[in-house]
Amino acid sequence: MVDAARGLVEKSGPAALTMRALADELGIKAPSLYKHFPDKAAVEVELIALGLVETAQALEAAEERYARSPSGGSTLLTALADAYRADALTHPHLYCLATEGPLPRHALPEGVEERAAMPLLRACDFDMDKARAVWAFAHGMVILEIRGRFPEGADLTAAWRAGIEALER
Repeated sequence: MVDAARGLVEKSGPAALTMRALADELGIKAPSLYKHFPDKAAVEVELIALGLVETAQALEAAEERYARSPSGGSTLLTALADAYRADALTHPHLYCLATEGPLPRHALPEGVEERAAMPLLRACDFDMDKARAVWAFAHGMVILEIRGRFPEGADLTAAWRAGIEALER
């Protein structure tokens, strides 16, 4: 069911996820879904948790690659920013579902948000304010890119580099 819900979101965006659309996708009647999920919000929580886990995995992999070859001309923060951007742009609708609107922390599996944040916290020497500033920059850049808000031909890679370099000072 979660895979089918993700498929709907990935194909058509978060607004496409309804219990009726999910039931149709699964070839069942909508009331059958309520045996597994109390409501649409519960399905969304599962997808948000999945998105956070996948973000954590992408950042952890970038952290590991950097640890194996730290002299590749990049900083750890740049490696994490590149991984964050790539993950978000690979799954833009899931990214939007997971990051727009209030985060349902009370319903998420324990530790999932912390895991997603940990690589950035480590890169920022556990300076929570700096980590939040870096995340705000990264999220802002990604969401503007997903929404097509930059002018055609804008060098977004250069903008990312400039932003990360500014935050590293």
